[in-house]
Amino acid sequence: MVEYATSRTAAARARRSGRAEAASLARRLDWVLVAAVGGLVLFGLWAIAGITRHDVAGSPNYYVTRQAIFAAIGLLGAAVAVFVDPDVYRRSYKAIYTGTIGLMVLVFLAAPLTRGSKRWIDLGFFRFQPSEFGKLLFVLALAGFLAERSRRIGDPTTSLRTIGLATIPIFLVFVQPDLGTAMVYGAALGAILFVAGTRWTHLALLGLGAVVLAVLVLWGLPSIGQPVLKHYQQERLLHFGNPNADPGGATYNAHQSLLAVGAGRFHGRGVDNATQTTLDFLPEHATDFAFASLAEQRGFLGAAALLCLYLLVVWRGLRIVAIARDPYSAIVAGGIVVALLFQIFVNVGMTMGIAPITGIPLPFVSVGGSSMIANLVAMGVLLAIHARARAAGRY
Repeated sequence: MVEYATSRTAAARARRSGRAEAASLARRLDWVLVAAVGGLVLFGLWAIAGITRHDVAGSPNYYVTRQAIFAAIGLLGAAVAVFVDPDVYRRSYKAIYTGTIGLMVLVFLAAPLTRGSKRWIDLGFFRFQPSEFGKLLFVLALAGFLAERSRRIGDPTTSLRTIGLATIPIFLVFVQPDLGTAMVYGAALGAILFVAGTRWTHLALLGLGAVVLAVLVLWGLPSIGQPVLKHYQQERLLHFGNPNADPGGATYNAHQSLLAVGAGRFHGRGVDNATQTTLDFLPEHATDFAFASLAEQRGFLGAAALLCLYLLVVWRGLRIVAIARDPYSAIVAGGIVVALLFQIFVNVGMTMGIAPITGIPLPFVSVGGSSMIANLVAMGVLLAIHARARAAGRY
C-alpha cells in the first residue's frame, strides 16, 4: 500500500511538473507570430472556399473541407514542434540529412508518374509530396553541419562542403522534375550560409556560379542540342517577361493570370462573377495561381490583406533570427524565413508577370496537404526557437 501511494504521489508530481512546464513554454511563445499564422490559415481557408466553390459539382465545400483537415494536422504538428528543443535537431543533423536523401530517392522508387513528374507518394489515405517536407529537413540538416563548424566558417572548405551536401537533395528534386522547389532549396542554402557568417566573397562566388549555371541551362546547353529542362519549363522561363508573346501557348497561364489580377480592381468581382476562375480560363486556379484567383474575387483589398499577414510573419521570423539563443537556432530560423519569403515572392510575382512560372505553391493558401502541413510545422520550429531564446534571457 505504501508503495502504491508513493507511485501515485510521484505520478501526480510529474503531471504538475508537466503542466507547469507547458504553461511556462506557452508564456514564452511569440503570440504575435501565433496570431499572424492563425490569421493566414483562416484567410487561406476563406479564400479557397471562394476559389473552389464551383470546382466540384454538388459539393462546393469539398476542397475547403480537405484543406481544413490538412490545416488541423499541420497545427497539431506545429504544437508538437514547439515542445521539441531545437538542440535535438542539431545533435541529429546527420540522421535528418540521410532521411531527407532517403525520402527523395523513395520518390523515384515508389511515386507514380503524374503529368510527366514523379513528386507524390500515395499512401491511400493521403498523397504527400516529400520535397515539401524536405524544405524544412534540408534547413535543419545543413544548419547542424554549419553550426558544428562555426569556428571554421570562414574556411572555403566549409562553404564548399556545405554546397556539396546541398547539391544532392537539390539535384534529386530538380530531376523529378520540380524546378520551383529546387529553387526554394537554393534560396534556403544562400540564407543559411549568410546567417552562419560565410564570407561575402564566398557568397558572391556562389551567386556568380548560380548565374553561370542558369545561363548554361537556359541557353548554353540547349544551343548545342543538350537541353536540361523540359521544353515547357524552358519556354516559361524565357518568356516570363513578355506574357503576351505566345498567349495561346507557352505564355497562356501568365496571360490569363494577368487578366484575372487586373479584373479584380479594388473591391474584386466576387465569387460568382469571377469568370477567369469560375469558367476555368485560369489554369491551376486553386494551386499555383491561387493569388490571381484571390485578386480577381477579392480585389486589391483582399490581396493587400494577405500580403500584410505575410509581412507580419516574415517580420516576426526575422526577429527570431536576431534573438536566437545559439548559432544553430539562428541559422535554422534564417533558412525557414527566407525559404518562406522566396515562395511568397515567386508565387505572387509569377501571377503578375515579374517572376517566372515555376509551380511554387502560395504558402497557407494553395490547395495541398503537404505544403500546408510542412509550413505549419516550420512555424512550430520557429516558435520553439523563440521560446528557448526567452528562456535563455536573450531579451
